[in-house]
Amino acid sequence: MPRLARIPAKSEARRRHGAELSSQDLAIGLTAYVVLLFSLSVHESAHGWMAYRMGDDTAAQQGRISLNPFVHIDPVGTVLIPLLQIFWGGPFLGWAKPTPVGAHNFRRLARGHILVAGAGPVSNLLLALLFTAALFVAVRVSPSETFHTPLLAILITGVQMNVALAIFNLVPLPPLDGSWVASWALPRPIANHYDRIMEPWGQWILLVLFMTGVLGFLLAPFRVFLTSLLFSLVR
Repeated sequence: MPRLARIPAKSEARRRHGAELSSQDLAIGLTAYVVLLFSLSVHESAHGWMAYRMGDDTAAQQGRISLNPFVHIDPVGTVLIPLLQIFWGGPFLGWAKPTPVGAHNFRRLARGHILVAGAGPVSNLLLALLFTAALFVAVRVSPSETFHTPLLAILITGVQMNVALAIFNLVPLPPLDGSWVASWALPRPIANHYDRIMEPWGQWILLVLFMTGVLGFLLAPFRVFLTSLLFSLVR
């Protein structure tokens, strides 16, 4: 399942103009990658934990309710593509291994699908709040001359990335979590029409919207608003 986060624009612009990757660019990219690994681990663990609460222990039996990133890593989506984009710039497009869920074990099928799918984006929103709280403390105990420290860079990136992950994954297009929420939350006649369209075409619609930049344009106001709101709490 794709996860979206951005590297700061200054590094992107420098790389688009063909400049060599500086140590600062590398540090920014690796910081974003560390935060991405942690955020994906929380996201996938949240799916597994909620499934367990709903009566399915598939993820728990496979050790997937864990903050250890190695149990969630997809070699291409979690390692190769994000690391290549540290050097190439642009948005991170990455994904973890899908969390295994046995929906037939849910005590209440529709409720289970909605809560399990929604648990991932909600976990990222909670992470964004935790990073904001940590940033609030950090800027008050850190001297002004050391404001741009690695710790503060991680906290700022954590807020931005988790807001982006939450909003992106709530888009109601397969294979994103929002599509499962929509499919099981809508009235059944409407959901049936939704499923007939989205099952064969949803992932292609998502790909086109992402590659053309339309998706980023549509989501930007929500991402900017929520990120700005959280940063306003730090000031």
